[in-house]
Amino acid sequence: MREIIFDTETTGVDPDNGDRMVEIGCIEMIDRVMTGATYHCYYNPERPMDPGAERVHGLGDAFLRDKPRFAEKTEELLEFLGDAALVAHNAKFDFGFLNMELDRCGLAPVDYARMVDTVAIARRKHPGAKASLDALCTRYGIDRSHRVKHGALLDAELLAQLYIELTGGRQIGLGLGSQSGDAGQAVQTPTSLLPTGPARAPRHHAPNDEELARHAQLVADIPGALWSSGRARR
Repeated sequence: MREIIFDTETTGVDPDNGDRMVEIGCIEMIDRVMTGATYHCYYNPERPMDPGAERVHGLGDAFLRDKPRFAEKTEELLEFLGDAALVAHNAKFDFGFLNMELDRCGLAPVDYARMVDTVAIARRKHPGAKASLDALCTRYGIDRSHRVKHGALLDAELLAQLYIELTGGRQIGLGLGSQSGDAGQAVQTPTSLLPTGPARAPRHHAPNDEELARHAQLVADIPGALWSSGRARR
């Protein structure tokens, strides 16, 4: 099963009030194993950056001024997304901005049926606990020491690791054949975990005559053995 873990950065929090997407980062995962395929792009939002948003992700007007507009990169983004399920943290926020940008291009929105929200998964699994990305990375021991500011691709990479933990942990894919994940999908053993090299011939483990004789003598020399006194019971 192909899934895309993604994150966005924006000029603010409300796409209905004119805020725009300025960055998207995507990680491809197949059968809950990261393939190494990614997609990342910055966008010129054609509007000023909100100072509060800039403090979060560090993307200012000067940096974004020469970046492509969303409409110029839409085709390659949609090609990467394909028809995969789309996993995001607080996914309605990211879907809202993605669909707003698609609507501005005159394109159909991404179906919310494809949405997988890791906040909702975390709240079901840990009721009452903090469900922020930072808090969950701490809970599962995911290293985020290199995360000084938010970044779409960096946060997507952290979220991919978290998603694996939330849906079964690092044990996924360690079996020697197909097994069933939390959602019932078949999970294949990663190629890197399969044995390599020539097969070893089976070793002979049956005892020889000398070993059988020594064992018989050992048993005969056991004092008070039940099997030699007729007192053995079932």
